[in-house]
Amino acid sequence: MADYILNSTSLPQAIHPFYPLEANIVGYLANRWSVPTLLGIFAGGWVVILGITLALVRSHNPNLPSRDKATILWFVLTGTIHLFFEGYFAFNHANMPGKQDLFGQLWKEYSFSDSRYLTSESFVLCMETVTAVCWGPMSFAVALLITYEHPLRHPLQALVSLGQIYGDILYYATSMFDHYGKGLTYCRPEAYYFWGYYFFMNFIWIVIPGILLYSSISESAEAFKVLDQQTRKAQGNGHLKKSN
Repeated sequence: MADYILNSTSLPQAIHPFYPLEANIVGYLANRWSVPTLLGIFAGGWVVILGITLALVRSHNPNLPSRDKATILWFVLTGTIHLFFEGYFAFNHANMPGKQDLFGQLWKEYSFSDSRYLTSESFVLCMETVTAVCWGPMSFAVALLITYEHPLRHPLQALVSLGQIYGDILYYATSMFDHYGKGLTYCRPEAYYFWGYYFFMNFIWIVIPGILLYSSISESAEAFKVLDQQTRKAQGNGHLKKSN
């Protein structure tokens, strides 16, 4: 019996279902809520937030095009995720494995696709902190600029979108480098964790920001084109007046 107790104390203290299996995940507690419950609460919260946002936009600028309204909803959604959800991770990263509130359990569920979020890995911690501090507030600012049709809308929209794309590419790249270069796999072997969580949930932040970045570049180019034409026309009229 004494030998059994002695051998038991030599076993790993943190037994967890994440990959790599030897990852040091201290204080891990399994989620209390099921995945459907977590996703249902999360989705319900978004319905409320986006519904209130749409109502406010319609009251402040009822003639705003539908495309702009959809863009506002995107920036409110992404700003909320950046500032609150990713900000939660940045603030609580050291204690994430044992968290049992809504955001903590959602992060642990996502970590089946990337266990770096449970080990305070330097890249994801720095990347998520920058995302929360910079792109979160700026996303809300862009939403306001679009609502009031402010001329700074496209410069800031391009800046935030480019930052999101850059962060996502680095996120994919560092994980893939570790996988192929160092033989480290952070995702469980089930396909839905890789394709559903790791790939799809992050690829959204490449596709939509890519569309918005292209839109802002096109609008800016068109604005400068019109300005250049007006400048040339004004200079031409000024030259004619001098000649007369």
